[in-house]
Amino acid sequence: MVAPQFHHLAGRVWICPGDPDPEAVQAGVAVVVDERGSVMIDAGQSPAHAREIQIALAAAGLPQPRWLVYTHHHWDHVWGACAWPGVEIVGHEAAVPLLRAEAARPWSHHYLDEQVRTDPRLGPSFRARARAVGSWEDFAVLPPTRTFTDADELPAGVGLRHVGGRHAPDSTVVLVPDSGVMVLGDCFYPPPAHLRRPEDGLDLGLVRRLLHDDYHWYVSSHAEPMTAEQARSAVEDA
Repeated sequence: MVAPQFHHLAGRVWICPGDPDPEAVQAGVAVVVDERGSVMIDAGQSPAHAREIQIALAAAGLPQPRWLVYTHHHWDHVWGACAWPGVEIVGHEAAVPLLRAEAARPWSHHYLDEQVRTDPRLGPSFRARARAVGSWEDFAVLPPTRTFTDADELPAGVGLRHVGGRHAPDSTVVLVPDSGVMVLGDCFYPPPAHLRRPEDGLDLGLVRRLLHDDYHWYVSSHAEPMTAEQARSAVEDA
């Protein structure tokens, strides 16, 4: 596995792709650099992944973040948060009860195995979690400490917009208008695999509603960034 690396996308936005192996269930992250305090978008899938991201930040000469934004509450986007000390965690208000419930679960390799035996549909996700977390000693699931309902704006000129959708009720897109970048998270993906029905697919209608002339890049968590032209072609061809 190649160590994470940050690549400049546009303006103040740098991206660090996740693992391309779908069995790894590792989301990419992004950082918006600003002298008022940088913004990290998603936390990494585990404390170990978060520490690799921190090394990659330093290697690219990028500052450690002041804010950490959750695009949504799923584990591969938030389980690294406990390895980001001193940041303010920002997310939609719907994430709070969901993550408090997750925090209360007795996470361990034994618990993961037990859950998969009870519901085999959890296998791909829970086996990926077991591979991602080597030790549970200092592990914690952290809800947001700053929440919003419909929209918010951080002092670094980063906008947050709740879009919801079938993938997660708290799905949020992150807007960096001065760089022409919109970070989508997983908002247009179908529901998680264990909840997915055969007819569920990508919600390209949601992407269509998000397209705007001010944005030239659309970044999802598990794929290469799309140019505005590529995003428009995707929704027109659907």
